[in-house]
Amino acid sequence: MTRSTAPLVLLDLDGTLTDSAPGIVAGIRHAYRALGLPVPDDATLRSFVGPPITDSFPAHGVPADRVGEAVRAYREVFAAGGMYDNRVFDGIPEVLRALRAAGCTLAVATSKPEVYARPICDRFGLTELVDGVFGAPLDEGTSTKADVIAKALATLGRTSPVVPADGPALMVGDREHDVHGAAEHGIRCVGVTWGYAAPGELEEAGAVALVDDVARLTDAVLSRLGLDRPRP
Repeated sequence: MTRSTAPLVLLDLDGTLTDSAPGIVAGIRHAYRALGLPVPDDATLRSFVGPPITDSFPAHGVPADRVGEAVRAYREVFAAGGMYDNRVFDGIPEVLRALRAAGCTLAVATSKPEVYARPICDRFGLTELVDGVFGAPLDEGTSTKADVIAKALATLGRTSPVVPADGPALMVGDREHDVHGAAEHGIRCVGVTWGYAAPGELEEAGAVALVDDVARLTDAVLSRLGLDRPRP
């Protein structure tokens, strides 16, 4: 692909663009019940939103030899319709349109398997507002957020690590793995606080800024990219 120097904005999906917790949490509850294990409390269940579930299950009481069973039980519910128990945060489409109008290339980069991320973005009208949707393979355990970002960069004609000559790049996400995954490619991350991070998580991970209102996200991103908001 031809090398691109357009400003690049990588966007996490769950907790950044969409409020996907209801469908994900329902699937996680089902998985624990199917395995006959105690269901975690609500705060722990919300922490599953974002990171690969193959990491979260063993971190929260699922024996290593039963993680595959838990993932299958979860996906039974999720693929059957739970993934659409979801909504786009108010104001996000307007943000995406404004960033594109400012000349940015936009790409969704999510730890969710791409086979789910693409139809979700299609269903909720996000696909048409971005230049690509990138996710993990179905076996999430073989992929990190950095791997997903690497795929996005390569497909969009960018090098890694990103250098000034490539044009500015920025990640927008709501969890620490967004910050760390972007950093592996020399990309800074703006954290959004309407997602699923624990208190202090984004600051400790090294997010360069926190945005607490969707209405402020466009200006926060453009400022970090050194761009001006386009005139109406």
